[in-house]
Amino acid sequence: MKRHATACVLASALFLSLVPASSYAADKLNDAQIAHIAYTAGDIDIKAAEIALTHAKSAAVKSFAEDMVRDHKAVNDKALALVKKLNVTPEDNATSKGLAEGAETKRAELEKLSGAAFDRAYVTNEVAFHKTVDDALETTLIPSAQNPELKSLLETGLKIFKGHEQHAEHLEKSLN
Repeated sequence: MKRHATACVLASALFLSLVPASSYAADKLNDAQIAHIAYTAGDIDIKAAEIALTHAKSAAVKSFAEDMVRDHKAVNDKALALVKKLNVTPEDNATSKGLAEGAETKRAELEKLSGAAFDRAYVTNEVAFHKTVDDALETTLIPSAQNPELKSLLETGLKIFKGHEQHAEHLEKSLN
């Protein structure tokens, strides 16, 4: 149990530290960078959910993972359509790079787990990840977005992702 608690704390700390507020200061991000950060975050969650579909034991965790794949793919597809429509090329930046690097480490950790241990680690990670992404959307990315269509897409995503956060929190309680 002590090992599980330590793993949960480390997983939470990892994702809570991935997106420091200073790395996406409002005066430093343009819409192309914001779009790339949002797309990267969605892609990270899709990949984590795909691991869950093969490693999870709990039917509830697998169902949650299916929701993550469906919802994040839908939002990312809309984001890609929007950047194409606006003729904007998403721009890699320190935040999107940090997210991707941290996610690789987390995916490697999750790949080594299975069954109930995987379920707990995955769901704990999802809670922390959604809290971080939701906070970034609400406090920095949405207020910094200049294009009204991008801002609207981010606001829609935030509503969906807050629901994911609540679902993950409920699931986490049921697994403990």
